[in-house]
Parts: sequence; C-alpha cells; structure tokens
Amino acid sequence: MTTDAMSAGSSVAGVDSRRTTTRALLTGGVVAGPLFVVVAAAQVLTRDGYDLSRQPLSLLALGDLGWIQIANFVLTGLLALAGAVGLRRVLRGEPGGTWGPALIAVHGLGLIIGGVLVSDPSMGWPAGAPEGTPDTVSWHAVGHGVGAALAFGSLPIACLVFARTWWRAGQRGWAGFSVGSALAVVAILAWPDQDTLSVRMALACVVVFGWLTTLCGRQLAN
Repeated sequence: MTTDAMSAGSSVAGVDSRRTTTRALLTGGVVAGPLFVVVAAAQVLTRDGYDLSRQPLSLLALGDLGWIQIANFVLTGLLALAGAVGLRRVLRGEPGGTWGPALIAVHGLGLIIGGVLVSDPSMGWPAGAPEGTPDTVSWHAVGHGVGAALAFGSLPIACLVFARTWWRAGQRGWAGFSVGSALAVVAILAWPDQDTLSVRMALACVVVFGWLTTLCGRQLAN
C-alpha cells in the first residue's frame, strides 16, 4: 500500500470516528429529556407521601431516596451538555451554530447545579418538613434556585435562536415549533396561580425536554 493510500485511509477512519462520536453526543441530547421525565414520574408514583400537586419535583432530592433525583438531575444535565457539544460539531459555522448550542450547554449546567445543590425541606416534604415555605433559606437552596433559573431560562432563548435561523432558511414549520415551545414555557411558568406551580413546573420540563429531544433527533436523522 502506498503512502498516499495509507494517508487517505487514515483520513477516512478519522472522519468516521468523528461522525460516530458526534452521533453519540447527539444521542445523549435525545435521551436526556425522556430519562428525566421517566425517572421523575416513577418517583412521583411510588414515593409514599409525595404529592406533585403541592410539592415540586426538586423536593424529590430530599429524604432517604433523594439520591435518585439528585442523580437524575446530574445525569440529565451531563446528557444535555453532550447534546450541546454534538450540536456545536454539526452546526459549526452555520447561523445559530454558536449561541444555540451554548444556551443548551447552560441548560445542562443549570440541571447539574440544581442536582448538586438541593432545596430546603418544605411543603410537607420530606416527612416532618414545614407545611409551607421555610422561614430562612440555606445557601444550597439559593444555589438550587440559580440552577433552575439557568435551566429554565436558557432553553426558551435557545428555542428562539433556532427559530430565527429556521425562519430565515424557509423552514417555517420548525421555526413555529420552536417559537411555540418557548412561548408555552413562558406561559406555563408565568401563569398567576401559586397553587398549581409545582404541576406547571413539571409540565414546563416536558415541553423543554421535548424540544431538546426533537432538535437533537432531527440532527441525527440528517
């Protein structure tokens, strides 16, 4: 085999390896949302005393089995970060190819922060916790709030970044889907009814994760 042939073969192998890695990263972005929703739903249905109508999903990180939700937050965040890297690889040099993946990376980081820094006991969870909100807030609960703000704030903006890109490319259906997802999250979270906040936050999770799964899945299919 000539030197040129060996070099060409090495280049092809390198391209194939990069493509495989990129697809694996995008698959992480696809899996992130369904993983979070399934694990959280299983806990909502099986953990004695937990009531989603009163208690946010974040409170599942407390109690004897709290490590499950902590791991759920962290692993989902890592998978979202993987998806962001995969999207950056695929979209490098294209409109939206910088800020879109960057905002998704912020989303993943926010989830990891929200998992590592847990909320304070409240709303009657876990057993013996205050029935309402605590009188004082710990530093880790503040950090959890920051993580949640990053996670829920960055992805709707990413939706709008990609919507703008797709609209300019004439892909009006995809643009409308992204705008609709962003508006749905804002409307769900801004609805002025504190009694349904925990349910609405869970619903917002479904929307943002559904968008991320669809986005990464679209790139995998291309």
